[in-house]
Amino acid sequence: MTPRPIDRENPDRLYTVTGGRTRADENAFDSVSLIVSECEPAPGMQSEHVRILQLTRQPTAVVEISAELRLPVSVVKILLRDLLDTGRITVRHPSAALQSGRPDPETLRQVLSALHDL
Repeated sequence: MTPRPIDRENPDRLYTVTGGRTRADENAFDSVSLIVSECEPAPGMQSEHVRILQLTRQPTAVVEISAELRLPVSVVKILLRDLLDTGRITVRHPSAALQSGRPDPETLRQVLSALHDL
């Protein structure tokens, strides 16, 4: 199955996916924050939330999630905020990785790959 293009041309779908919200708390995530799921998807969850929980079984950058879902980063941040508020994910900020002196090379490769996919 061919992945669908990023859905910037269909604002109705984006409106539906976000429940009409246009902003997430900008301090909760940045584009390279690592997201980790804390639980399995529950029956009846929104399909995008289910996919995020599946993708983040291993730490995954916000931009990588955006690329995999083929949704704008701003929309993904709104979806992530929903999951964070319900305790279904945790966020690892890149500043924690930098405290050791250097960022993890594997994380940088994953972020670079996700940026290329955008």
